[in-house]
Amino acid sequence: MEKKYRIVVLDAETLGQVEALKNLNTWGEVQVHMHTKPEEVASRIVQANIVVTNKVVLTASDLTQAADLQLICVAATGVNNVDSDAAAKRNIPVKNVKGYSTYGVAQQTMAAILSLVHRLPFLDTYVKNGSYSRGGMFTYIHEEIFELKGKVFGIIGLGEIGRQVAVIANALGCEVIYYSTSGKHNDPDYRRVEWQELLTSSDVLSVHAPLNAQTKGLLDYVALSIMKPTAILHNAGRGGIVVEEDLCQALKENKIALAALDVYAQEPLQSQSPLLDPILKDRLLLTPHTAWAAKESRERLVWGIIENIKEWEMKRDELGARS
Repeated sequence: MEKKYRIVVLDAETLGQVEALKNLNTWGEVQVHMHTKPEEVASRIVQANIVVTNKVVLTASDLTQAADLQLICVAATGVNNVDSDAAAKRNIPVKNVKGYSTYGVAQQTMAAILSLVHRLPFLDTYVKNGSYSRGGMFTYIHEEIFELKGKVFGIIGLGEIGRQVAVIANALGCEVIYYSTSGKHNDPDYRRVEWQELLTSSDVLSVHAPLNAQTKGLLDYVALSIMKPTAILHNAGRGGIVVEEDLCQALKENKIALAALDVYAQEPLQSQSPLLDPILKDRLLLTPHTAWAAKESRERLVWGIIENIKEWEMKRDELGARS
């Protein structure tokens, strides 16, 4: 295939070592930047026909200067880092990739929840710091461990990822309930509940919703305060859905028992974040936005970008043939 396009990848570092990335060369001359600062964006895309970005922001000013730009490929599901209005005015399609991380996110979701249920971080430290050796007993039963079988597993956002989490939770013997943030989603396999019932009934509550006007700050101190004091909260959706300061307060006041976060209101997490309070270390599991990042998920993501380029070119050629 003749190389037709100038392709610029702005933040390849976020994709890691992905074999599929080399296939972009099929479509054109590729410039790969490991990371791009905001002040570098305009100069790097000024001659590009296709731009690939994960988290680098494309402003209206950046797009105005890119006279040859024809397609924006977002290496993610969310496209909030692109000024969509500015792109639309230029008739530049903005293509995302959906479904690439479903299994990985669901897998890490359950890994995090099970780690908390079984108090694995605490017990690992208990053994490694010598407490087990000094304890004099073959086991340790002073931390509450429980089975998920028979527990109520609540999900906020029963999209593709949320539904895969529901399948796993159901296989572990949980009763799955869910809350639709839009009020429009109905799934015949699981019971949809209203907000109050979700909070008061859930033994585990896992967030898999996008950040929007309906979800921003949804889990604040008021919401957390009416959950079960034995409940576990998990968030692999978006950071702004959980009010981080309120979560810390709720944990310290024993409004809920345990929590795990993979996403944050500001990423990377700031060094002065209240989430890093040492008092919370045994009750709050923190991971650096990695639920999406399984090797297979990242490969699938890049192949999704390639498919988006193929589809865009095919539509472009069809329109050209008609004119």
